[in-house]
Amino acid sequence: MSRGARQTIEGLGTALVGLVFFVFLDEVETPVFTLSKVGVVLMAVGGVQLVVAAVRGLGRRPA
Repeated sequence: MSRGARQTIEGLGTALVGLVFFVFLDEVETPVFTLSKVGVVLMAVGGVQLVVAAVRGLGRRPA
């Protein structure tokens, strides 16, 4: 599997886990933070991973 494909899958997986946390674990609270806020952070990290994978993929396009 190429680096770009692996990075895309990781970003998508991270964003999906974040979405699950945000939607379904909204009322679960831990002593330090709520899991819905963790979900927002995971979605943001996954989005950044997807953007980085897309930029790297566009940079390696043959002329």
